[in-house]
Amino acid sequence: MAVTIHINHVKKAYEDNVVIRDLSVDIRPGELFTLLGPSGCGKTTLLRMIAGFNSIEAGTIAFDDKVINNVPVYKRNFGMVFQSYAIFPNMTVYRNIEYGLKNKKLPKDEIKRRVEEIMETVQISQYKDRYPNKLSGGQQQRVALARAIVVQPQVLLMDEPLSNLDAKLRIEMREAIREIQKQIGITTVYVTHDQEEALAISDRIAVMNKGDIQQIESPESIYSRPYNTFVADFIGHSNRFSGTVLDQANGDTAIRLQTGFEIHVAGLKPLKKGDELLVYIRPEEFVFADAGQGMEAKVLVKRFLGKYIQYIVDCGTGEHVEVTADTSSAERIHEPGETVYLGVNTRRINLFDKQTETTLLEGVESNV
Repeated sequence: MAVTIHINHVKKAYEDNVVIRDLSVDIRPGELFTLLGPSGCGKTTLLRMIAGFNSIEAGTIAFDDKVINNVPVYKRNFGMVFQSYAIFPNMTVYRNIEYGLKNKKLPKDEIKRRVEEIMETVQISQYKDRYPNKLSGGQQQRVALARAIVVQPQVLLMDEPLSNLDAKLRIEMREAIREIQKQIGITTVYVTHDQEEALAISDRIAVMNKGDIQQIESPESIYSRPYNTFVADFIGHSNRFSGTVLDQANGDTAIRLQTGFEIHVAGLKPLKKGDELLVYIRPEEFVFADAGQGMEAKVLVKRFLGKYIQYIVDCGTGEHVEVTADTSSAERIHEPGETVYLGVNTRRINLFDKQTETTLLEGVESNV
């Protein structure tokens, strides 16, 4: 049965260097929960605290109701998949996978049944007699995954498991990991700095920075409704504009961007005339408008990328702005030097308080 991981006010420090100051989160049973953030943000440190590889200076970590702070690593009942495959080069695929079960001194027929089942699950049965040096990177990672799962741990921990694979294999393996994790239903904590990977496989994502969690949400919500500018800047790409409130009445807020263009946005928290804010517009949230009906811009660069066209434009602010258009729906392709007019899908853009850099949209929470 899948467990809940309760992390309550934990702290990790190396002498005077505090890596994690006061972090709390509950990871739900059976979910694939991703710790996402830049290098040095504390995500791997937190994962190692769950595993018992790092000490805990304050707070508690529990599997369901059992606090594991002082439980030795070998008694914590977790499986771990590392960045390096960490499989034994002198053992066949079968022997690698059965290793943990033999250490548990299970009956031979039980070991055989479990190994064959997990090899079938991760689709490596045909390689059972091969040695690691005869396997591709993706196949080796499947072996590492099978070895971690076959012992039936309560929790699966994965630390940058795909970073050593090429781009095509990463996509293939992330889909395999997602499918296998859901099939088995094991509570999984996954560490990565790759936002696309996190968005593709996670049930929920915790975006971390400097030892703190900035926001916890589903991939869709993290991308479309970031809680603060750090999350907005880290997840995907956004064009950043300064704005000033002109008026707010009847749920509608009129805002003038630094370009002079005026937009109207619904669903904002109470604001007053003259308040300054930050407006984040993703490239796909622009729409090409008729002459004089949008923000005037000059096309500097056009890149045809198959499914979509990427433009770099100058809106008169001196900063380059990225705009993308879907190839299938674009009425025409604009060329460098051309003047265009850009409207904005105000239902999708994000706005932040200039001082606190947190969202101004009603209903968007950090969930921390």
